Amino acid sequence: MKESGRSLHPKYKMAEEVKLLDFWGGMFGMRVRIALAEKGVAYEYVEQDLRNKTPLLVRMNPIHKRVPVLVHNGKPISESSIIVQYIDETWKDRAPLLPSDPYQRAQARFWVDFIDKKLYVETRKIWMNKGEQQEAGKKEMIAILKQLEEVLGEKAFFGGERLGFIDIGLIGFSTWFYSYETIGNFSIEAECPKIMGWVKRCLQKESVSKSLPDPIKVYHFVLQVRRGLGLD
Repeated sequence: MKESGRSLHPKYKMAEEVKLLDFWGGMFGMRVRIALAEKGVAYEYVEQDLRNKTPLLVRMNPIHKRVPVLVHNGKPISESSIIVQYIDETWKDRAPLLPSDPYQRAQARFWVDFIDKKLYVETRKIWMNKGEQQEAGKKEMIAILKQLEEVLGEKAFFGGERLGFIDIGLIGFSTWFYSYETIGNFSIEAECPKIMGWVKRCLQKESVSKSLPDPIKVYHFVLQVRRGLGLD
């Protein structure tokens, strides 16, 4: 199906095949959607059933067989942070996502890698477990968010005054915050108010708000998965 409501840069209205193979609730695919929206790139969205992977997905990502996958003029690019960097380099004449300074660019990549390797792992402990493992996940998640608050400092966004690579790398998790809080019985805002203030600023941007799913829809999906695992 075609994504609608995208504001397109005139240069990108010309025929150019851009497809996104994705799952609606995945925070990694949300990164790609936001990056494309920031750049004003039109694309075809192809929803994937993660329990019944399509031949297209397997063909486009034969190594990992997972979403998201960006297909640009028939060529697939996998792994969300790599895709966002590819988008930034391919459509580089507007809305830069990565800093121009090499050191700052390296730091942005470091923190997104940190989010992928640390935050993602701990948040899974919250919604895919109960008891001690869940409690450990909650504790670690808050500690990680506090570290990210230090990186944010007093800036409006991690990228400074505009949305950048780290912002795009993290904001998709916010749609899952309600699920984490409800299942884990805690408040992220009480523990990490600066992060929640940053979330609210991000959501004021149309490229973000229109790219993220309803947290309640995510919560119902999480409950369904937990029931399937015998956790509820």
